[in-house]
Amino acid sequence: MIAATLTVPVLAPVELILAEMRQRRGEDATRGLVPGLILPDRAAGWTPASALISGERLGAVLAAAERRWGGSPHAGAALAWKCYTYWLALPAVLGWAAARRVPLLDPDDVLVRVSSRQPFLTVGLRRARVAVLPSDPLAATGGDVTVASSEAELLAVFRDTLRDRHLDPLLAQIRSWVRLGERTLLGSLASGVAHGVLRGVRGDADDLRRTADTLLSALGVADLVNLEPTPDGYAVHRRTCCLAFTLPTPKVCSGCCIRSA
Repeated sequence: MIAATLTVPVLAPVELILAEMRQRRGEDATRGLVPGLILPDRAAGWTPASALISGERLGAVLAAAERRWGGSPHAGAALAWKCYTYWLALPAVLGWAAARRVPLLDPDDVLVRVSSRQPFLTVGLRRARVAVLPSDPLAATGGDVTVASSEAELLAVFRDTLRDRHLDPLLAQIRSWVRLGERTLLGSLASGVAHGVLRGVRGDADDLRRTADTLLSALGVADLVNLEPTPDGYAVHRRTCCLAFTLPTPKVCSGCCIRSA
């Protein structure tokens, strides 16, 4: 890879899809992401993801999740993780699908804010850094752009920035606080990625299926969800449970393995 000051908006394809999602599905469709994705300098009340991965601020987030959902500590942690992985992954998923342009999710550059109201958490970026293919107009601009030589290499960057450098260390830290299985947590990542493709990307249903399969395989979680044909396209069915059924007011999600059983 070639580390390649930007002359065009680097996140424009992602912002366009997010705007289309709001038009089609309402404001709630993107409520967990900062408008425009980038936070202003010195924004107050935000925690860098690196402080969650180190454990410095993770306890406060897990305690807030337990209060928010009123269940056990491990159920609260599982649901907080489910929210976080969906909103964190969504810009990268949409960037890949729309323009083969992947926002880089360095834990120091990702900022999180927890709320007692909906959404439970909101994700934003400190700066816009992306990985692109050589054919992308950004490839010659340098600065915060990384150029991947092929789609396979770009998928490797997608995995590296989302899972290897960010979510895997966070998953390990969460499991040091509460008793949760890795497969349970990674199932939420798989579900979030698949839902992100089906909700956000326009296109033929089978093309969306192939896009979802490509990204799930790149992340090593393709075995944790099934995409089942429906009259309107595809539906996501999990092979693990997010533990929402254990809450004081139980919830069984539409694609839950419990419902299938």
